[in-house]
Amino acid sequence: MTLDPDALRVLEIGRAAGGEPFETGSVAAARTAYNASFPTLQGEHEPVAATQERQIDGTNGPIALRIHRGIGAPQSGAPALLYLHGGGWVVGNLDSHDEICRLMANLGGAVIVCPDYRLAPEHKFPAGLEDCLATLRFIAGNAAGFSASTSDASALPATAPAAISPRCWRCLPAMGLRLSLRRNS
Repeated sequence: MTLDPDALRVLEIGRAAGGEPFETGSVAAARTAYNASFPTLQGEHEPVAATQERQIDGTNGPIALRIHRGIGAPQSGAPALLYLHGGGWVVGNLDSHDEICRLMANLGGAVIVCPDYRLAPEHKFPAGLEDCLATLRFIAGNAAGFSASTSDASALPATAPAAISPRCWRCLPAMGLRLSLRRNS
């Protein structure tokens, strides 16, 4: 099988960096390696119309959020998308997935809300789920404050948070939100 050239580039960067595989090292080593890798992969940040750093109250403490408004997003009523960064529950943060959030904000003409949910092993399940649900509640109660629409909210997980997302999606109706699944043609 032939790999996509971009996927091959990612693998080559990883090999060139050396280091041990995440699963054989410590959590601290995995986070250090992960945090060192994403600036190389992301390059220059795509400009967006606006970026806002917020902090909301979660069940077990504050949760940092990054909110991107895409270029061309409507000034009011823009679709809101909850993006859950990847990293296998152990690595990843707002910076590691910032570029994909910026790209999606622009391509979708949307407002992307990304929480810096708590990670394992320091925070046991359901800590990450609780942070994601708190972010959904924030979107439902405050969308007008960042000119988004609560009638067109979506959630998009990356890797491990995919396990959180079905639980989040089931909570949408109780929060006055509906799940929007779109297929571009």
